Amino acid sequence: MADPSAHGNARAQIRPHDAIAEFTRLLWLLRHILAMLLALFFLLSIAMYYLGGTVGATSRAPSSIGETFYFCAVTALTIGYGDVVPTSALGRIIAVLLGLLGVLLTGVVTACAVYSIQFAAQRAGLLHRQTRTADSDP
Repeated sequence: MADPSAHGNARAQIRPHDAIAEFTRLLWLLRHILAMLLALFFLLSIAMYYLGGTVGATSRAPSSIGETFYFCAVTALTIGYGDVVPTSALGRIIAVLLGLLGVLLTGVVTACAVYSIQFAAQRAGLLHRQTRTADSDP
């Protein structure tokens, strides 16, 4: 195991404020992309309500707008309880698109979180940025 003092101060700690501030800054920089993804989520949710034929799995009754948004959120988060299901082919296609959208949105937010923690660690002296030169091996 590597010596913790080899990369800087052994007592250095990541400051949560640095990570949170960087995370907020990144989300702000990506606000247009995130807004577009959220708008697409709402458009797909509305399409699911009118075209997807979502029904309660046990009652087989048509879903309300609230139940449809719940289904769309559960699908986008890739949880998938199965208590509300689409019954039409178009509804199943919309569900797949919602799942892909959710994975994309989750990936963007996760990447921002990881970068923010790396930024805070670098600022604390726990992580050094490596630069590649033309002579270095890939």
